[in-house]
Parts: sequence; C-alpha cells; structure tokens
Amino acid sequence: MNRAERLEALSRASFTTIGVSVESGKSHARYRGFFSSTREIVTNRSMLSLLVRRDIKSRYKDSSLGLIWTLIKPLTQLAIYFVVVGKFLGAERGIPDFAIYIFTGLTAYGLFSEIVSGGTGSILNNAGLVKKVYVPRELFPLAATGTALFNFMIQLFVLFGIVLLSGNFRLSWNLIYLLPAVITLVSFGLALALLFSAWFVYLRDIGYFVEIAVMVLMWASPILYSWGMVRDVVTSAGIPWLLEIYTANPVTLSVLGFQEAIWGTTDRGLPIPDHLMVQLSIAAAAGLLCVIGAQRIFTRLQGNFAQEL
Repeated sequence: MNRAERLEALSRASFTTIGVSVESGKSHARYRGFFSSTREIVTNRSMLSLLVRRDIKSRYKDSSLGLIWTLIKPLTQLAIYFVVVGKFLGAERGIPDFAIYIFTGLTAYGLFSEIVSGGTGSILNNAGLVKKVYVPRELFPLAATGTALFNFMIQLFVLFGIVLLSGNFRLSWNLIYLLPAVITLVSFGLALALLFSAWFVYLRDIGYFVEIAVMVLMWASPILYSWGMVRDVVTSAGIPWLLEIYTANPVTLSVLGFQEAIWGTTDRGLPIPDHLMVQLSIAAAAGLLCVIGAQRIFTRLQGNFAQEL
C-alpha cells in the first residue's frame, strides 16, 4: 500500500469512527454553520496534522539539503535586494542595518504569500482525495497554512539569530507587536486561501491572478523601502490621502509591526504610523471576521468540487 492509499484509508477510518458517511457529509456541507464546521475540523485534527506532515515531507522528498531549501530562497532574495536595491539604487540610505530590515520584511511577507499561494492550489492538488473520500474541504487550505507556518518559524529563528549576531537585538515590549502582526497575516492569508482555492476549482485563471497579485503586493509593502519614504513622496505630491489607503493595507501594517518588534523602527528615529498597535489590533480582528465570511463562501462553493475536478 503506497502513501496515497494509506492516506485515503486513514481518512475513511476516521470518518467511520465518528459515524459520518460520505453522502451525508456532502448533503449537509452547504448548510452547516461556521462553528459546526470548526468542530468537524477539530474532530479531524489528526487528518490535518497528517496533511501538513505529508506536504512538508513531499516538498523535500529526495532532496539532499532538505529543510535548508526553506532558507535558500529568502536568503537569495535578501542578497539580491541588498546589492541591487540597497547598494546600486541607494535604497539603504537613511535605513541602518538595511540587510536586517529587508530580511525582517521578507520573513513577514513570506508567511502571507506562502499561505495564499499554497492555499490557492490546495484543493486542485488534492483532487484524488476530494473525489474519492469525504473530508472537510477546509482541511486542505488549512494544511497549506500549517506548512507555511512551519517554514515561517524556521525563518523567524534564523532572523533572530542574525539580529543577535549583529548585536542589534533589544529586548523590549516592542516584541508584543509580533502577536497582532502574525494574527493579521495568517487570518487574511487563510481567508484569501479559502476563497481562491474554491474559485480555482471553477476558474483556472485564478492561479495566474494570484501569482501576479502576490508579486505586486510585495512591492506595495514597505519591505525594500521605509514607510517614511512613502509618506514624504505622497505629501510632496499633494496627495496625503493616498498614504491612508497605503497604510490601511493589512500586509503593510503587519510588516511595520515586524519591523518595530525586531528591527526597532522608532528606536532608530524613523517614523511609523500613529497608533500602530491599535491599527494592527483592528486589522487582526477584521482578519478573523474575514475568515468566517470566506469559510461561508467556501462552503457554498464546495458542493460541486468533485464534479468539477
């Protein structure tokens, strides 16, 4: 019995135990509420854990470097941006420890982009399970989120190591910014993953759209430049209202939260938006509400997944 067959067998066994048949699960999928869906996901948490482990193992299967590849991409991006954007284009002027500044932003944005990108294809990539076995379909975007969090923790560990080695680590209450920032990134990322994964089943152009959107959103976040630079540009251009729109972006707020917590924006005398913690907390709460709304849309769309796949 190969790995896929074992996975399907485990899925069937788990649902036999709780007395839920394949057909009854499908017939009631559209009418269950968010909290009943959550209870079902919690009931099948072992299945979710299995999917996350499978994704991590399959990603690095037959790789001699294994998890090291998790670091190679962001570190390569760091080197390119540091040299090209920082040195050649002069973006590092006015931003001390520019390499740490970039890596902080890349670590935060990498979590969001991996949740959205991985979650978008999660249903399609598991078409065999979706067509043959009833499991809560939300498990697949959630598994992509779990994999992204695993990779994020590795990168965050490396980031803290770099900050410690550079001698710039400051143990302060600013670290509390990490909590609402991570909640915001995960909640909005999961909400988009639920929506896009469902739409991707019916419209394959969604995959190309997500690729472009993820690329554009990275440049629309203060990763390679500072928030203060944006403020100065839009103010001198006479369009200060554009700064409010730019700052309202949940990803922008989360990146700023990471920078304040790890890089120490205010300690270095650089500006940040007023009441950043309040804005981050509001964004985190809004993100959780978006997850609920996205799950309801996902539930309405999942009824024909097997036929479309």
